[in-house]
Amino acid sequence: MKPIIAITAGDVNGVGYEIILKSLINPHICEICRPIVYGNAKVARQHAKTLNEDLHNIQWNIIESPKQAKDGRLNMINCYGDDMPVNIGVSTLEAGQAALKSLQRATADLQQGLVDALVTAPINKDNIQCDQFRYSGHTEYLTHIFGNGAESLMMMLSDRMRVALVCNHTPIAQVSEKVTVENIMAKLQVLNQTLQTDFSCRKPRIAVLALNPHAGDNGLIGKEEQEVIRPAIAQAQEAGIWAFGPYSADGFFGAGEYNHFDAVLAMYHDQGLAPFKALDMSGVNFTAGLRVVRTSPDHGTAYGIAGKNEASETSMLHAIYTAIDVLKARKQNTELTANQLVVEHKEVKREYHVEKFIPVD
Repeated sequence: MKPIIAITAGDVNGVGYEIILKSLINPHICEICRPIVYGNAKVARQHAKTLNEDLHNIQWNIIESPKQAKDGRLNMINCYGDDMPVNIGVSTLEAGQAALKSLQRATADLQQGLVDALVTAPINKDNIQCDQFRYSGHTEYLTHIFGNGAESLMMMLSDRMRVALVCNHTPIAQVSEKVTVENIMAKLQVLNQTLQTDFSCRKPRIAVLALNPHAGDNGLIGKEEQEVIRPAIAQAQEAGIWAFGPYSADGFFGAGEYNHFDAVLAMYHDQGLAPFKALDMSGVNFTAGLRVVRTSPDHGTAYGIAGKNEASETSMLHAIYTAIDVLKARKQNTELTANQLVVEHKEVKREYHVEKFIPVD
């Protein structure tokens, strides 16, 4: 059975519809999943008119429930009316409300198990704000619904690296107070678990970045490394997590040292995402730690190029592929661990030279 992938349309005035349309005309998508777009068919057609001719005559299979979705078809659930005003490239309150209706309907279907995974097109974090949405982004909203009080993790994925964050959308002035032993340890636990369960890394290696320049220079430029980050790494290592650091971010990324690790834990948003996006703007945003699978492109609404046929669908395609891959990995992990034989064994202790990342006898 092909997985059913819910795709929210996001902000109607951004590039969401464009990257969705360009992705769904790829014939491979319908071969590996059953996609359902949560948006509006008329709005989709308005966007299609601004794009290339291949997209002008897309035929939507309009359905009321995911149960009606068909293989080989581009399924659509209308979440708002045909009278939705479309002002491409402009932030409007109507666009924010439409994005929320799309997200709410897809989320409800995901809660009921009617779809297998959620892929979200970009929203405008400002115009979506209302009594029903008081969150700084998708990650926080979905964590509230699906987290059951547990920790979640914002994580960026590409062929080059995986970067996770201690602080998601936190103002810089508040970052230091949120960089605590407890928070770092909680994020490391989620990161270690998701690398094992969702990405099949049996014993993942995690690099932890410093907060201050030069990793604090032994307290000269800040004491968070000595008083918070190093103790958190030590605590993680005692718990069996292969965490190393803290590493000064500029040298770590500049020297390509991320190549020696399965993931990187950055302290705050731009510390991790600026180098990530500088290296690859076709990555995927993955929300780790949830019982459901959610991915999205690693970019925003991009009003500046909306409606100009300039937006690349690569990140959206990767988000769909990643959602399917994670579903498969979770299923395989469940099957592998369901009937494990209990055997006695001796733990083999290995010491690691942190600077060179190589085993030492």
